[in-house]
Amino acid sequence: MKKIFLLTAISLLTTIHAPAQTPTITSAAEQLGWQLAIHSYTFKNFPILDAIDKTASVGVRYMSISGSVNWNGTKVPTMNLSENDLQTIFAKLKADGISPKFVNMGVVKLPPDEAESRKVFEFAKKLGIDTLVAEPATDALDTVEKLCKEYNIRVAIHDHATGESIYWNPDFVLAAIKGRTPLMGACADVGHWMRSGLDPLKCLKKLEGHIFCLHFKDMNEMKLDAHNVPWGTGIGQTKALMEELKRQHFHGAFCVEYEYNWDNSLPEIAESVKFFNDTCAELVAAERSAPAGH
Repeated sequence: MKKIFLLTAISLLTTIHAPAQTPTITSAAEQLGWQLAIHSYTFKNFPILDAIDKTASVGVRYMSISGSVNWNGTKVPTMNLSENDLQTIFAKLKADGISPKFVNMGVVKLPPDEAESRKVFEFAKKLGIDTLVAEPATDALDTVEKLCKEYNIRVAIHDHATGESIYWNPDFVLAAIKGRTPLMGACADVGHWMRSGLDPLKCLKKLEGHIFCLHFKDMNEMKLDAHNVPWGTGIGQTKALMEELKRQHFHGAFCVEYEYNWDNSLPEIAESVKFFNDTCAELVAAERSAPAGH
C-alpha cells in the first residue's frame, strides 16, 4: 500500500512540475498549404548572404534561388558555387531561421543536350531541390520529360513577357506539357502576364491543376514597361488571385520577385508580406465561418 501511495505521489509531482507543452502555431498560409518565399533575384544587387539577411528581416522563412547569384559582388552561376560556398549559404540560412531547402531553383537553362541538362538535375538533387523553373526550347521538351521522370524532379515552365519568351501566354505552356508527365507544369509569373497585357486571373484559371509555383507580383499598369508595386496597391487583382488559387486547392510557393527600386525595395517587400499574411488570415477565417457544405 505504501508503495502504491509513493508511486501516486511521484506521478502527481511529475505532472505538476512538468513543463507546459508549447502549442504549435500553424500560420494561415500553412493552413492553406502555401509558403511565402523570397526569390534571391529580388536582391541581385546584394551578395547572397546579405539577401538571406534581408529575407529574414521581413519575417519570411523560405527562399527560392536564381540560376545565378551575387557572390561577394560577382555574378556566379549557382551551379558553379563551390562546396564551401554552398555550406556557407546553408549555414547562413540556418542561422537566420530560414529553411535550408530552397523551394525551387531558376530560371535555369535546360537545353536539348541531355548531358548538359542532366548536370542541372544532378545539382538540384544534390541540394534537395524538387522543382526547377525553366523556359526550355520546344526541342528540349522530350529531354526534360525524360529527366523529370528519372530524377522525380518537377520542371515548372516560366513565362516572361511577350517578345521575351515563347511561353508568354499560358496557352503555350499548356501546349508544351500536353500529354506529358505530371512532373511538368507551370511557374506562373503573374507580373509578366500583366506586362504582356494579359489578365492574370484568367491566366491562372487556364492553368488550373498545372501550377507548381508562382513568381507573384503586383504591377502599376498593364504595359510592357510596367513595374512592381507593393502587393494589393496595383492593378494585379492580388486578393482575387489568392482567392482563385485557394479555390484551385493550389499548394506551393508564392515567390516574391520584386524587380523595381532594386537597392531600396525592402519597405515595399515588407508591405507585400503583410498583405499576403493578412489575406491568408482572411481566407482562413472566411472558410471557418462558411456554412457546412459550402
